[in-house]
Amino acid sequence: MKILLHICCGPCAIYPVRVLRDAGHELSGYFYNPNIHPYQEYLRREETLKTYARSIGLPVTFSPEYDPQEYLRAVAFRESERCRFCYRLRLEAASREARQGGYDALTTTLLYSRFQKHDLIAEIGREAAREQGVDFMYQDFRSGWQEGVEQSRALGLYRQPYCGCLYSERERYYRPARISTR
Repeated sequence: MKILLHICCGPCAIYPVRVLRDAGHELSGYFYNPNIHPYQEYLRREETLKTYARSIGLPVTFSPEYDPQEYLRAVAFRESERCRFCYRLRLEAASREARQGGYDALTTTLLYSRFQKHDLIAEIGREAAREQGVDFMYQDFRSGWQEGVEQSRALGLYRQPYCGCLYSERERYYRPARISTR
């Protein structure tokens, strides 16, 4: 099958790319991630993927725009459901790209992460793909988590410390100061 792999970052692509290629699929990548904040983080992830993709001969299409406003408009005042809106934005764009590129199916590296909501990704992926007349290939890549981590470290790839959005960055780093009331 000719498969489009939505890629959130280089390290998360390592295991899914190997598995899909080993299964004999013709594979291309697609980088569209308006959720990533700040811009310097976006550029670092994009460059890491470019470096990795070149090293393994993976063709990748990079969205020409960085549009975090689209993501922020989708999640504003619905932060508790931010992942739903984030998945939808990215998988709808990937589905359109898959249709336009004549792919048989699409999948995503989001299915590699132990921290993502797999049932929700599958639901939204199937819906977005169906709307574009392509198939969504659900495959649980989490079993390769450690393999991907080890290989990305061995390759010296930048490994991001949070999912990507403003909210996940805050959750990772923000620790409210304790105020003394003495």
